[in-house]
Amino acid sequence: MSRIGKKAVALPDGVTASLSGQTIEVKGPKGVRTFKATDDVTITIEDGSVQVMPRGKSKRARQQWGMSRTMVANLVTGVTEGFKKELEIQGVGYRAAMTGNTLKLNLGLSHDVDYTAPEGVTVTAPKQTEIVVEGIDEQLVGQVAANIRAWRKPEPYKGKGIRYKGEFIFRKEGKKK
Repeated sequence: MSRIGKKAVALPDGVTASLSGQTIEVKGPKGVRTFKATDDVTITIEDGSVQVMPRGKSKRARQQWGMSRTMVANLVTGVTEGFKKELEIQGVGYRAAMTGNTLKLNLGLSHDVDYTAPEGVTVTAPKQTEIVVEGIDEQLVGQVAANIRAWRKPEPYKGKGIRYKGEFIFRKEGKKK
């Protein structure tokens, strides 16, 4: 029995939801997001909240129940607050700068890395050693942050590279003489 799926998703002021078939569309101050649920769940909108219920008692229906409720909750959070991932750059000479809407990364490679963010995601570099990725789609924000981090993952000896803010890097001891 899903504990998450039982809870209704409240729609805050300024957010509207509409349902057509299995597709729910949520409009808010930051934009519009949609989600198409599988046929294993039933979505209903009543009294300013969205309720997700399983159709039947199959294992797949119970799996989709909690996941669909979480996806609807992420739609509501995205159009009201948005999502944000912060990255830190550590290493001598490693830095980031914005030129227009292109992120220019100096990561100790023989060339600079130019990264253009996809539509719907905003990338900023408030400092040379910080990168902030923001948007209304949680999956897209996380994917963009992971793509930027993949250019130079933190290494375990000196900790140089791009890491998520607050990420712990397990450090190894170097060679001994």
